Amino acid sequence: MSLLKTYGVLLLILILVPSLGLFVERFVFYKLRKLSEKSPWGWDKVLIDSLRYIPTLWSFLVALYLVSEELKLPKSIVLVKDKALWVLFIISFALFVSRLVGGFLRLYINRYREDLPATSLVVQVSRVVILVVGVLIALDKIGVAITPILTALGVGGLAVALALRDTLENLFAGFHILATKQIKVGDYIRLQSGEEGFVEDITWRNTILRQPANNLIIVPNSKLSTSIITNFHMPQPEMSVIVPVGVSYDSDLEKVERVTLEVAREVQKEVEGGVPDFEPMIRLTAFGDFFINFNVILRAKDFGSQHLLRHEFIKRLKKRYEQEGIKIPFPVREVYLNPASKE
Repeated sequence: MSLLKTYGVLLLILILVPSLGLFVERFVFYKLRKLSEKSPWGWDKVLIDSLRYIPTLWSFLVALYLVSEELKLPKSIVLVKDKALWVLFIISFALFVSRLVGGFLRLYINRYREDLPATSLVVQVSRVVILVVGVLIALDKIGVAITPILTALGVGGLAVALALRDTLENLFAGFHILATKQIKVGDYIRLQSGEEGFVEDITWRNTILRQPANNLIIVPNSKLSTSIITNFHMPQPEMSVIVPVGVSYDSDLEKVERVTLEVAREVQKEVEGGVPDFEPMIRLTAFGDFFINFNVILRAKDFGSQHLLRHEFIKRLKKRYEQEGIKIPFPVREVYLNPASKE
């Protein structure tokens, strides 16, 4: 009867302790995660996200340890059990630390070091290094010699490099892109082949571009590093917006220039995305077939702001021209027909 009672207690431990960890994971951490989303700090959310699934796993390991200690197992089995529990604990702890370091690294770069790229490549490399160290520590803990493994990796490195030539080429191309700092996450770029979009992320293999239509373009890092690229955010995000306009030959160009600049200044100051202190310019360009051509030069804060700025300027300029009596002619074609000669 006492044996049955003992096994019942052990079964209860095996059920209740992991259930406690699952409760902490599903309910306590859920509430804390909701609170961290409202917090301005950010480090608390990183900490909670790093602990995902860890309490459940650790509580399960604790339950296995407690049960195994009471079962009076043979020494050989106890030795294997202890090594297995240590390996699982060390690897899970390394996983937790890798998540924590990666999250804090991304948070630090985003907030305090805008000159450094907070891309997936940087975060992933830091996490992989920590996980590799954790695996090596776990192997050393169970008595596996690390030196022969490192030697074998060194000897087999050439074979691996040849087998993963394309992958390594993209990896080092990604590091090259980050090191030169000519492309950063958030920049709008256009490739020589015509693809363009905002840089969403730079991973160990690809660079992800998001088009204005919200489509994603996946570009291998090796292709990106060898392509001719136009970066619309370098050397600064501000960019000129050139709007071509034409007025009739009957127009007073002095008046046209004055009215157009008034509208342009108004748009620069009132429209979101315009540079308020920029002085718009007008430059006459050509005598066209139906009107006198000129360009109005505005200034947008970044590539994405140019569309609204151009939209508001055209709309307000047409309305103002109508009020001032300035005509924007449309093409007119006169056709002369010669009457057929009578025989």
